[in-house]
Amino acid sequence: MKTLAWIGAVAVVVGPLLAHFAVVPSLAGFGIFALGGLASLIAAIGGIVRAVRGRGLGAGGAVALVVGIVFVALASRGAGVPRINDFTTDMADPPAFKNAATLAANVGRDMAYPPAFADMQKTCCADLRPARVAAPPDQAFLRARSAAEHMPSWTITAADPAAGTIEAIDTTAMFRFQDDIVIRVRPQPDGSSRVDIRSKSRDGKGDMGVNTARIRSYIDALAPAK
Repeated sequence: MKTLAWIGAVAVVVGPLLAHFAVVPSLAGFGIFALGGLASLIAAIGGIVRAVRGRGLGAGGAVALVVGIVFVALASRGAGVPRINDFTTDMADPPAFKNAATLAANVGRDMAYPPAFADMQKTCCADLRPARVAAPPDQAFLRARSAAEHMPSWTITAADPAAGTIEAIDTTAMFRFQDDIVIRVRPQPDGSSRVDIRSKSRDGKGDMGVNTARIRSYIDALAPAK
């Protein structure tokens, strides 16, 4: 168990570092991290059993316990979030990816919003809402683009004022996962504008709540709830 504990601890640290510095693909770095976390949990349980039997927790067991607790805390952030990786503020007519579909990383990917995701999104994220901007579309578009430009870790990849769409990539800090974002501005009958956003992960079946958090942050930055 001592060897397993140290291997797990090293993997939990090394996995994110390898991904962050692009030594391995993001998903591979996450896999190393996850395996290290599981190894630490197993070693921690073994250490606790050892301690209960009066043989002491040991240095390896203590390290495994700390790493295991951290791993569980990080993993639990996605608790209650459905295992889908594509969220939007308009499930009836989701903004469509145009530029993102042409990027090399998305070749062969289906960039359409899966209709089945709508019901699953409703169970967890009924609060996701479009932004209402008290301005005509041309002005709302400029505000929407400015808000996107000020979002940490976002890179705008396309902006089409005529279509009222903005596309961007968000690169996550730890594992350097890259997720695609599309924003759409549409006029409303009262002269205001509606701004919808869609955020889609490139990797994994679930997203641990990353996309919904991103959408909420953007909408709050563009049009804070009163």
